[in-house]
Amino acid sequence: MSWTWRCEDVAGETVTPAGVEVGEQFPTQSDAESWVGELWPDLLSAGVAGVTLLQDGRVVYGPMSLRPAE
Repeated sequence: MSWTWRCEDVAGETVTPAGVEVGEQFPTQSDAESWVGELWPDLLSAGVAGVTLLQDGRVVYGPMSLRPAE
């Protein structure tokens, strides 16, 4: 099993953020969530509005907004 993130813009379209390494495959859901927990500010600065977690290409949850709660 592999876990990956799909980065999306405000319209829900898949984007590849400049300056942030994405596309990494993680062995566990926890590893994937830790990664996005550490890098969400960089992703947001690079134009990513939300992320979707995938397990072997199947949506687990998302899109999840990266914007701070107001």
